[in-house]
Amino acid sequence: MFFVRTASERDLAKVSALLVETWHATYDGIYGVEKVAELTAKWHSVPALKARLARKDAEFVVADNGRDIGGMGYAAMSETHKKGAVLHQLYVLPKFQKQGIGRDMFAELETCFPDAEFMQLEVEPQNRAALAFYEAHGFVKIGETANCGDGQSGIAALVMEKPLG
Repeated sequence: MFFVRTASERDLAKVSALLVETWHATYDGIYGVEKVAELTAKWHSVPALKARLARKDAEFVVADNGRDIGGMGYAAMSETHKKGAVLHQLYVLPKFQKQGIGRDMFAELETCFPDAEFMQLEVEPQNRAALAFYEAHGFVKIGETANCGDGQSGIAALVMEKPLG
């Protein structure tokens, strides 16, 4: 049984490894191994995760069963929309998917922003499992971006939104 809790610095190496494994399993066939390795090195390194953990208007959770970190989620108040929160990451190790871990982490994250009226996220259009998950949890497509994540990633994504409250 996995329990959702706030992440700590001691979790970051395991979270980084979880993200690398999950990203390769999910995106190698879409972006190629080299591009996935490049993105995970940039976005999922321990220093990058440590910066997210330190952010004050954010919540960083893990799903922990006492032996394994089976999933992670990270959301923060939007830097561009005063009343919005952004779900930046929600990943579950492939061997633990379809057990409700993503649902439990998301349920925790969506309650962490009492001042937010909505939550947004970006999702790879070819990631059918993620799309189905987000649609089942009330998200609808509101747009698209050519640069998912940060800066000029060159990764296209759908932008989805869900009302909160």
